[in-house]
Amino acid sequence: MPLDFTADQIVPDHINFSVEFEPTKYDKSKYVINGNTGEYLGIVGNGFSCASHGDFFTKAHNTISEHLGEEFCNQMNIKYNTARNNAWVMMDMTMPNVLRKIKTEKHTTTIAPRLIALHGIDGSCSNMVFFGAIDFFCTNGMVTGDYDKIKRKNTSNFSLDKFIQELQSSVTDFYATADKFQRWAETSLMTVDVKALLESVIKSDRKSDKMFSLYNQEVSTRGRNVWSLYSAFTNYASYADERNGFNLRNTGNDTEAQSMWAREQEVAKWIDSPQFQSIAA
Repeated sequence: MPLDFTADQIVPDHINFSVEFEPTKYDKSKYVINGNTGEYLGIVGNGFSCASHGDFFTKAHNTISEHLGEEFCNQMNIKYNTARNNAWVMMDMTMPNVLRKIKTEKHTTTIAPRLIALHGIDGSCSNMVFFGAIDFFCTNGMVTGDYDKIKRKNTSNFSLDKFIQELQSSVTDFYATADKFQRWAETSLMTVDVKALLESVIKSDRKSDKMFSLYNQEVSTRGRNVWSLYSAFTNYASYADERNGFNLRNTGNDTEAQSMWAREQEVAKWIDSPQFQSIAA
């Protein structure tokens, strides 16, 4: 039976619209249309089909609630980021009832489980769900790599079977990830040339220099350890303004949310690199 905190509809009005299609002049493609406003959102192949944002996210939310239980999901915080005129949507869920502390010699922070679901109705992405954590000290989001990703083809008959299996192990995974973060907090970088490491991982000299400055800011709070370097990475993926100096270029194409998500994927690659793993092992 569904728990009391499941819902019939959870998405805000501006993304709660039906998806309609209209043939183009080319017989192998069709337009994607916002059924509420009539706005044309993209062009897809004739075989493309998808659920609406409302149907997909409500189904995902209720499945998460039922299979993770009240400890994880009661009072969870949900925010939506959109791009491509609402054709691309990210649901970002934080579970503040389940917490772990990460302690360094200088600082203590609290992390909570985080779950991200992506949905696109214009062919821009498949249905994806990512598991991670959120650092409440600076609200940095953390996605730790592709092994935390569940991906399904974007169809109207989206199956959640494997998703449910992964949800059932996500509680254990969160605590294992927290244990790993604590080890990183206890792993000193006093003898590591972090600047050279960043230059070998981040191919842009300008970006690696800025990341080294951001790392040193984290060091002043958290200490000279792997956790500080990781926090610098996640800061880059969480903010794009004067707080870290990594401003986004304004393209005028409504892609900011997608660009920030791309940063999280970039960070996941840095973390999975041999250079980072050699200091985090």
